[in-house]
Amino acid sequence: MSITYTNYLKVDKLLKLQKLKSDPAEHDEMLFIIIHQTYELWFKQIIHEFGKLNKELSDGNTWKSIKTLRRVLTIMKTLVSQVDILETMTPLEFNSFRKFLGQSSGFQSLQFREIEILCGLRSPLMKEAHKDSPDDLKVLVTKLNEPTIWESFCTYLNHKGFSLSAIRDNEKGLIFNASEENQSELIKMMKNEPEAALVSELLIDFDEGLQEWRYRHVKMVQRTIGAKMGTGGSEGVAYLQRTLNQNIFPDLWAIRSKF
Repeated sequence: MSITYTNYLKVDKLLKLQKLKSDPAEHDEMLFIIIHQTYELWFKQIIHEFGKLNKELSDGNTWKSIKTLRRVLTIMKTLVSQVDILETMTPLEFNSFRKFLGQSSGFQSLQFREIEILCGLRSPLMKEAHKDSPDDLKVLVTKLNEPTIWESFCTYLNHKGFSLSAIRDNEKGLIFNASEENQSELIKMMKNEPEAALVSELLIDFDEGLQEWRYRHVKMVQRTIGAKMGTGGSEGVAYLQRTLNQNIFPDLWAIRSKF
């Protein structure tokens, strides 16, 4: 069989993946499904790019790292802009099918947990949400043992003669605490290595982009369900608000006040 647009992209299978649960079928459930399926595809691409980025940073390859980071940042802007589409759905339209979602919740997104783990975030709830799925737990454990972006960036700077360490604290929250020693080295890097400084600024751009997506997401949820519990028994807005302003590269933020 010759390769065509349809069979290469599996379009026939792709377009059959949107199965509405509402009965009678609610018009806006289709939008809800497609938006979240699209999010998962972009999450998959970010994880894919992070694997490449970790190798590029560990190998000390500046320009390939920059190219990969710029791609990730463009994807993040797309994630944020998709919220605009979802917000065309009113609270009444969402609630017309919400009861059919059962125990499903965005909190259960395995791929977003993988992204958080690669960013250095840890929480007991990460495993709790997937306790009934051995395959999911296996994926999380594997990711927990992989290098984070920060660890790879420290390796990258060590190649350049700077002395940075990434001492893990795997209990909960952010696994890397801010370090005065690291900040001293980062200030030297910013002043003397413009190419490495560009990489660090792109990391800050990603950190800011992730926070922007979290903010847009929490406001979208707030305008849609208010202070109600989320689907699946999650706290909804209350939980999401606690994730705001959570810097994943604290040392890179801390040096801003030291120049």
